[in-house]
Amino acid sequence: MREKYQGISPPVVRSEADFDPGAKYHVPANVPYTRYFLARILQFQFYRAMCRQAGFTGPLYRCSFYGNKDAGAKLNAMLEMGQSKPWPDALHVLTGERQVDAGAMMEYFAPLKTWLDEQNKGTLVGWKSGN
Repeated sequence: MREKYQGISPPVVRSEADFDPGAKYHVPANVPYTRYFLARILQFQFYRAMCRQAGFTGPLYRCSFYGNKDAGAKLNAMLEMGQSKPWPDALHVLTGERQVDAGAMMEYFAPLKTWLDEQNKGTLVGWKSGN
């Protein structure tokens, strides 16, 4: 599956005797990777919300809310809730939204995506399974 979906192969032949997952702490400790996936998305959603609270109106990747009391108060209001309320309520306090939204990440990286699209125009990007 690694070769099929990620386009990578191991440097040497592997067998069932090579228990690679056990070398990663998260596997034997049963730590769900979903938390990392969601944290990355939420990181950008929080960032966008704090930029908006600070009154920033430019491109998201240029925003700094450093020292902004309003943005800090909004974040603090969310953090003060701890686990007293369901997570959508906490998300709403900071962002005004009740659902996880990857749109902030897309907005942040939009200039890079535009540049990469131009650089890669006419170029095959990806891999062909089995090569």
